[in-house]
Amino acid sequence: MRSLCIFIKRNVKLFFADKGMFFTSLITPAILLVLYVTFLANVYTDSLLMALPVGFEISQELLDGFAGAQLVSSILSVSCVTVAFCSNMLMVQDKANGTVRDITVSPIKASATSIAYYVATLISALTVCLTATAICLLYVAATGWYMTALDIVLLVLDVVLLCLFGVALSSIINFFLSTQGQISAVGTLISSGYGFLCGAYMPLSQFSDGLRNAIMFLPGTYGTALVRNHAMRGVLAQMEKEGLPTEFVDSVRDNFDCTLYFFENKIDIPIMYAVIGVTVCVLVAAYVIMNIIKGRKVR
Repeated sequence: MRSLCIFIKRNVKLFFADKGMFFTSLITPAILLVLYVTFLANVYTDSLLMALPVGFEISQELLDGFAGAQLVSSILSVSCVTVAFCSNMLMVQDKANGTVRDITVSPIKASATSIAYYVATLISALTVCLTATAICLLYVAATGWYMTALDIVLLVLDVVLLCLFGVALSSIINFFLSTQGQISAVGTLISSGYGFLCGAYMPLSQFSDGLRNAIMFLPGTYGTALVRNHAMRGVLAQMEKEGLPTEFVDSVRDNFDCTLYFFENKIDIPIMYAVIGVTVCVLVAAYVIMNIIKGRKVR
């Protein structure tokens, strides 16, 4: 246990000591926030206004609150995974510079080594993502605040759960990488493609039925929906308080992925949590087993 703690501490220190890795991870959510506010805020508000029933009006503050909640949920659902890949570069760096050979011949078991990488990456990713969450909440407070204390707690829980998923996924993928070029290529691919696959950049309602059903097999989709639900719950509740029809509010939930359907079957929030939780357990177990098998082959 002592060796495990020392190795975790070593990995965390190296991450924060490497200014390139740290600032790249930290600046990603901030850049996304600026881009989203600049290019997508008006798209979200216009989409809501176009769907508004004839004869009903909505306040500007509520419009801004809706756009802000939508933007924040998109940023956090993507950042938790992309930041995990940036934070997990150390594992590949150890392979690239030969450090992994020294680790392999040390008394530390392969299972302990893999767990140390995972835990250290999780600590680094959570540090960045929770900081990003605080920044996003400040933005929501400046635009239109409708969240309760429970919403914030659940949103933080979603971020932690998605970080667990992102670190597990990046650990599996990075296991097969051994050069800086490979991790840069994979990081670029994940950064550009993950947001579309999880429904963060574009609501799933905009996709064809076949593509939407295929995306529903991806665990990240459920993580995005969880963040959406807890970021937007207060805004949707306020819409009902202001007299907007329940049918309209329900359609907003459907069109902006607060409600998911798996082949026309509604997915409840507990099921979403179960999907992400089981996926994390399976990925972590597979990652540890892969390292144990590799360690036996080397030795």
